[in-house]
Amino acid sequence: MSDGHDEPTRSVEVEVKFDVDETAVLPDWSGLPGVTAIGAPELRELDARYLDTEDLALGRARVALRRRTGGPDAGWHVKSSAAEGRHEWHWPLGESEELPEVVAAAVRTWGAPPFTPLARIRNRRTAYALTDAAGGLVAEVVDDHVTATAERTGAVSNWREWEIELGPAAPADERWRSVFFSAVAELVAAAGGRPAASESKLARALGL
Repeated sequence: MSDGHDEPTRSVEVEVKFDVDETAVLPDWSGLPGVTAIGAPELRELDARYLDTEDLALGRARVALRRRTGGPDAGWHVKSSAAEGRHEWHWPLGESEELPEVVAAAVRTWGAPPFTPLARIRNRRTAYALTDAAGGLVAEVVDDHVTATAERTGAVSNWREWEIELGPAAPADERWRSVFFSAVAELVAAAGGRPAASESKLARALGL
């Protein structure tokens, strides 16, 4: 798997993000629908470097290309936004920091090489697993402390956000998901949080 030529793993992220102040205290998530236990905090040091064409062809297509180290999903990622969530393709890191041809080929529909640095996003993340009675992952909550650099302007920004992403044990029923995320929003609002101003960390890093 180290040569970067494997088929990617594929997933669809269904998540919500919230902006929070540094002093905000995480809510008690145990009352959320379907949740019976909260896992111990897991610290992850993440470092993501985003690439795009000189004319930002990927960004215009709402596609993100990155290489990220740290955490359980370290590797090359391509993310594409869609109505049902964000589609993600994931390849292993490989031995080189150079963009693997198989990854470049995956984004060729939206943009062709050369790809140059766009942003670097470093994130001190604390993750919590929200599980059901059978131990299945209903959702993961992450508390992110972010430092981002827009590589083409040199602008540096810092912020904190909470993200809640559904896991494989979450029901696919749209009504259940609506109730779940409504309950999440109420807890976050009570803790002083607010819906994220940007749809992604990359967008925020670029001032979008």
